[in-house]
Amino acid sequence: METNSNNISQEQLEAIERYINNTMAAEEQYAFEARLSSDADFKIQFEDAKTLLLGIETQSLKEQLDKFHDDIPTRKTPYTKSPKIRYLQLRRFVAAAMIIIVAGSFWFFNQDTNEKLYTKYFVPDPGLPTTMSSSTNFEFYDAMVNYKQGDYTKAIQKWNALPAKNDTINYFIGVAHLANNNEHLAISYLEKVSSEPESYFKNDANYYLGLANLKEGDIEKAKLNFALSDNENSKALLSVLNK
Repeated sequence: METNSNNISQEQLEAIERYINNTMAAEEQYAFEARLSSDADFKIQFEDAKTLLLGIETQSLKEQLDKFHDDIPTRKTPYTKSPKIRYLQLRRFVAAAMIIIVAGSFWFFNQDTNEKLYTKYFVPDPGLPTTMSSSTNFEFYDAMVNYKQGDYTKAIQKWNALPAKNDTINYFIGVAHLANNNEHLAISYLEKVSSEPESYFKNDANYYLGLANLKEGDIEKAKLNFALSDNENSKALLSVLNK
């Protein structure tokens, strides 16, 4: 039987995309990875589909290279409506997954609690969608492909090479540094976003700032930043830290 990505159903393809983007709930991810380990045919399909999905993102950007001459988007004109809607949907998936992941985390109170809390709660922002992006801002979205593939160092290099920075760029550079275990640099970028009262990313920037403070062992700053975020995980972490 042929086992390439052409035989994957729409439902399976969507599941694979959720897995690649780290937007699966913990229970679904567990079942998905178990199937990857036990089903050789499915693993082949997964690898084919992964190559296809990531290839579409990269290729769609390269095909538009000659058109990418517009300025980097500003805070007041954030990309397009469709990516924002998809971004919010991804955030909901991540929030649901995070709640499931941390549900059993309250039992380990010892000297390593802060590090364990950080590990349980930290999941990199899933990033902005690139397959449906406009044909502008190639450099930004090219770096976003690297970010979504987990190559945070390359994404940071590309974003830092841009001639201008806005809150969107600073936010993703900050999260990328945090994913690279460089919380000190992450804080410097996320604080820039947190200080902008009208930033679309302000709420999530405060959440990741709290996580960076938590990893550094600065509990009081962590509490302050979690309190500035209405993220459900911020509230859960505050509940734990205030005990």
